[in-house]
Amino acid sequence: MGARAESPVRSIGTDPAAFTEFYRAHVDEVTRFVVRRVADPELAADLTAEVFLAVIGASATYRGSFGGPRTWLYGIARNAIAAEFRRSARERRAAGLISGRRLLDADDVDRLVEKIDAARRVRMLHEELQALPEGERAVLELVSVDGLTVAEAAAALRIRPATARVRLHRARRALRSTPVKSVIEREVTS
Repeated sequence: MGARAESPVRSIGTDPAAFTEFYRAHVDEVTRFVVRRVADPELAADLTAEVFLAVIGASATYRGSFGGPRTWLYGIARNAIAAEFRRSARERRAAGLISGRRLLDADDVDRLVEKIDAARRVRMLHEELQALPEGERAVLELVSVDGLTVAEAAAALRIRPATARVRLHRARRALRSTPVKSVIEREVTS
């Protein structure tokens, strides 16, 4: 197959007439190739369509080596089937891992939603804390999260208690104007 055979194949992705001609010339052959490997008729139809979608995407890179368009097409079909077999095997492994497990009931889902909401608030608080300068954040965390007194936090950070009080005040003031104000006030004032 010379340059004349390569040109229509390389234009499949951009020329609908070239694709239609190529499709009609090879669809039966690809379908037979697929159904010899796949028993499910719907999957066979999907894989055949997937092969020709891959042909459209790969047509610009076609070089005509290794036996011409037919061999190239079989390679694409083989890869599409192999990818499906890998996907199917992963799905079966996943199904095997969860088989025998109980499904979530409505109460489980409600508890899970509550946990996600609580975690969202904590993530928001953490993001707001990250916006604070390191010194202010350190004092606020030691006092609000770890339960130390201001004097204990100052000693842990090796700063004066007055400096710790100023940093704590600045952190609280900065956080009161954020969207997580209610969470912060609960944490900071408790």
